Amino acid sequence: MRQWLGPILFGLLVATAAAWSAILYIPYGLMTVAMDRLGQGGINKMSYGDLATPERQPVVRPSPDLAYSSCPYDLSGGPVAIDVTPVPGRYNSLSIFDAATDVIFVRNDVEAGGRPWRVVVAREGQAVPAGAEVVRTNHDRGIALIRLLLKDPAEIGGLDAARRQSSCAPVTNPK
Repeated sequence: MRQWLGPILFGLLVATAAAWSAILYIPYGLMTVAMDRLGQGGINKMSYGDLATPERQPVVRPSPDLAYSSCPYDLSGGPVAIDVTPVPGRYNSLSIFDAATDVIFVRNDVEAGGRPWRVVVAREGQAVPAGAEVVRTNHDRGIALIRLLLKDPAEIGGLDAARRQSSCAPVTNPK
């Protein structure tokens, strides 16, 4: 029995190291895939996705009654501003995810009082405009996701212009 103790301990050590590596690195890989799928418009630009269908599902289990707009961001060149213009009479929300897939900010139209709002996503130490609402993150990359609730998928044509008023872009002249 003693002869098996070394290989068993070695196996447990390898299994533990593999599990911790998976826990630490898989979220970053998943975020890279999500940024590639959602970033049709490019980095630091808002993309206004088509409605999900069985043939087109850019994210896992998208809701067919939500219109998604997304902004894959990269803060290595400086902060990014996200402007959200709620569509009147419709629930919509902004969620910001960092590179580790953690949610770092959430707001919906009810919390915003139905008024447009802006948040600036920035790394610690990056200059931001005075008076800006700032969301700080420890990662350069991530995704901002706006969801717009539809009563009927056919409504998307009539609401598309309104949802395209939301945007994201690098902050210029932050001081």
